[in-house]
Amino acid sequence: MHDVAARAGVSVKTVSNVVNAYPHVRPETRRRVEEAIEHLGYRMNVSARNLRTRRTGMITLAVPELSLPYFAELADSVIRAAESHGYTVLIEQTNSTREREAQVLSGRYQDMTDGVIFSPLALGPSDLPLFDVTFPLVVLGERVFGAPADHVTMNNVAAARAVTAHLVALGRRRIAVVGAHAGEAVGSAALRLEGYQHGLADAGIAFDPRLVGEAGLWHRATGAETMGRLLDSGVEIDAVFALNDAMALGALHALHARRVDVPGDVALIGFDDVDDVRYSVPTISSVSPGREQIAARAVELLVARIDARGAGEPAPFRRVVPDSSIVGRESTGDVPAGGGEKIVAVQEGRVETVEPVREQIAG
Repeated sequence: MHDVAARAGVSVKTVSNVVNAYPHVRPETRRRVEEAIEHLGYRMNVSARNLRTRRTGMITLAVPELSLPYFAELADSVIRAAESHGYTVLIEQTNSTREREAQVLSGRYQDMTDGVIFSPLALGPSDLPLFDVTFPLVVLGERVFGAPADHVTMNNVAAARAVTAHLVALGRRRIAVVGAHAGEAVGSAALRLEGYQHGLADAGIAFDPRLVGEAGLWHRATGAETMGRLLDSGVEIDAVFALNDAMALGALHALHARRVDVPGDVALIGFDDVDDVRYSVPTISSVSPGREQIAARAVELLVARIDARGAGEPAPFRRVVPDSSIVGRESTGDVPAGGGEKIVAVQEGRVETVEPVREQIAG
């Protein structure tokens, strides 16, 4: 770095500012430094920089399964958002197991990355003490509320309620659910089922438990199996709300296999608005939960926590709920075949200050 500074006629500090992308460097100065770097073949000693700054320039994203389209697309969005802040992302797949998720919170990445964005599925409300960690943490999803961390979640109840209302407005009365989890009190399945029931009540339609199809992991295969069971049960169905798009794709496969016309006989809508649903036949309507916003806000919150470490009184924890919308496509008849898509409804997001559930964290 001293050699670069001497050749460019600047201070070592100026060279440091250039290689660390400090914005307030005059263009001509930056040009001279970059030319000197190129001529001398200088490469930053990343290990030395990390020792000096006590940062790695990396963050961890821990998700259940990259084979699920939603988490694969979320990871892509987080990577791009992190790059805009100068961070690289290390991805950990937990396989939705309690042991692997607990390891994420154990501090195993503390020396490798500067903070963690974590989407748990196996851990729940009784595991709040595990979330009282010493490193910057942002929680995603609906399994844990009240943790001592920033939290980015979805408008699950409101979105599911809006989905049900939309299907009712299309003249559907026998609306089945694919993907419920028996006995679940907290989580995406429970919240979306709650919104579905509110939507039925709003329309004066009695809840029929025979229309609720339970599934395990939210995969295409479980969606197809659950849809098949519902059809084989003989219960009357004129619409299906699949609780994620992977199951919606599986449900569509089962409906096609039984020669059920979609949307003529049965309307179908999913949740997550992954890229695959734009290329199914028919294209599948879905809830867009604001994935790009989720990724961007999660990274922003984590970077703010990283920057604030050791800077006195920490800022209050935030819960961010991005905007969501229903995207109508061919599977609900919102657009004709080959007609593209349209936004049917929008749920406005919000930002809240939240207090951790300290009594439960303390055990």
